[in-house]
Amino acid sequence: MALAACGGTTARANQVTVPENSESGGQMAGISVSGTGEITGTPDTVSVDLGVSVLGNTVDEATSKAADAANAVIESLKANGVDAAEITTTNYSIYPEYDYRSDSQVLLGYRVNNTVRARISDVTNSGSVIDDASKAAGDAAMVSGISFSIEDDAAMVEAAREAAWNDAFKKASQLAELSGRALGPVVSISETVSRPPVPVDFARIEAADAATPIEPGTASVSIDLQVEFSFGS
Repeated sequence: MALAACGGTTARANQVTVPENSESGGQMAGISVSGTGEITGTPDTVSVDLGVSVLGNTVDEATSKAADAANAVIESLKANGVDAAEITTTNYSIYPEYDYRSDSQVLLGYRVNNTVRARISDVTNSGSVIDDASKAAGDAAMVSGISFSIEDDAAMVEAAREAAWNDAFKKASQLAELSGRALGPVVSISETVSRPPVPVDFARIEAADAATPIEPGTASVSIDLQVEFSFGS
């Protein structure tokens, strides 16, 4: 997995705090700064929401057709190497569907939606996996979303933390030098970790001879540190 580091570029306030009298109950004199580190990498896992949407004349008919189509989707996913533990039902709904044209309400039937979320570890083959599952459901197929992630981003978190620390320390060192003071020990550190999602618009699957192209792009981990240093003697 390729990683790339980015230094903090967001403008933040760097504050030098010097109380009027450090022995009169005021806060310790020092420097409070922020540091930002961001690491990017290539996603290795695809999560896709797919399932079926079926309209039937009765609830029994709709649920029966939806069950058959949904089972076909799940069996296709398993046949393509997706573990059963990585397939989770995320939505199941039944409701009447009407035609409201001509100022009247006409019952068209009953709509059943059944959606599962599948985690696919083989990103390069994910297009074929999605295509096969959609073909298994036929005209009832529905794909509502796809996203990417990195299975184990511990190394990215550590690298982002180091980058954020270096950013904060560099700022504090410069501020101490500009103020004519020595930089002392760290008084406090506050950390915020964020993992922005990597969503992809995925309206529908179209039958084609070639597999649907799936491009994972990049995922990132960002860490913001708030670090307070005391002044040295």
